[in-house]
Amino acid sequence: MNRQAIQYKGYEVAPVAQRLPNGLFAANLTIGKATPEHNRAYSFDALDYFFDEEHAVAYAFRWGRMWVDSHQ
Repeated sequence: MNRQAIQYKGYEVAPVAQRLPNGLFAANLTIGKATPEHNRAYSFDALDYFFDEEHAVAYAFRWGRMWVDSHQ
């Protein structure tokens, strides 16, 4: 259940769940922001691990929103 990027306060937040060989899902995240001067992107891998793909994606999205809120 990998979602597409979501716009949040001027940032593009793209949560992804990566299935690992042990059956867990890693919560990964990319946050991007385009400005007239340049494009910026931040990537966060394995924020935490989950048994359920949906939980991994939801966690990455919540984590991304908190990151954006703290960088405004």
